[in-house]
Amino acid sequence: MSMHKHLTSCVLCGSNNIKPLKGYELATLTRCKDCGMVFSSANPTLDELEEYYKGYGRNDYLSPITIKRYHEILDQFEKVRKTNRLLDVGCGIGFFLDVAKERGWEVFGTEFTDKAIEICESKGITMHKGPLNPQNYSLESFDVITSFEVIEHINTPNSEVENISKLLRKDGLFYITTPNFNSTLRYYLGPKYNVIGWPEHLSYFTPSTLENLMRRHLLRKVEIQTTGISVTRFLSSKKPATAEETREGTAFISENSKDEKLRNRFETSALLGLIKKSMNATLSATGKGDALKGLFKKI
Repeated sequence: MSMHKHLTSCVLCGSNNIKPLKGYELATLTRCKDCGMVFSSANPTLDELEEYYKGYGRNDYLSPITIKRYHEILDQFEKVRKTNRLLDVGCGIGFFLDVAKERGWEVFGTEFTDKAIEICESKGITMHKGPLNPQNYSLESFDVITSFEVIEHINTPNSEVENISKLLRKDGLFYITTPNFNSTLRYYLGPKYNVIGWPEHLSYFTPSTLENLMRRHLLRKVEIQTTGISVTRFLSSKKPATAEETREGTAFISENSKDEKLRNRFETSALLGLIKKSMNATLSATGKGDALKGLFKKI
């Protein structure tokens, strides 16, 4: 197996003024002194990535609350519906696109595994395998492009967002989610925070570095939020986790997880709903929520 190489410049701004992040040496985390971007300086080889991801868990549980959240996200897109085309980059087995398709969108997706492609195509989703390639589509043809928990897995964020910008029409919307490196849990748990792990996560964004990235590619901020604190992730970070438990989409999103039970309680209680809304407003105002969510417009 070939050995990975180490990056010598920032994956966001290209500066050579980068320093290892103290305490995070195991994940080879590095911070750019010029723009503040945090990333892994170890560049995994294809062999290393294939070895890691061949055992990567896939979650087939779709929470009714998640469906409700999908509708809330899609509600924001109605005002820009012109071409009626929506692309989800790294769409998994197409849960979000299923909901968009029900609402009349012409839906497209990308994924890496044959199984995910097969499942999505069986549901009428137009799929392309591998990384996002603008040559597979007409340029500036999409009203909306989405990316849920994908960009942290790559260390070429500029080329990824450049390709997204090429495919998005003027005034179209890009919606993205990724873990927030400035989250309360990361500050509390430090390197034990199990969002941090190589080679699964290679780029670690904050509200400011995410906005910086988008601005470089003609994407203007409409809104950035940082919401939620994951009880399940907090507890699993405090104890040694099995490889399966640390996979995204297994321990943290299931019908019986502590997070899902809490979500149900907050969803069904008016008082708890108000508390949650207030808590998320505070987390967003301070930039300290676990989940970083951004909505951007192509200019």
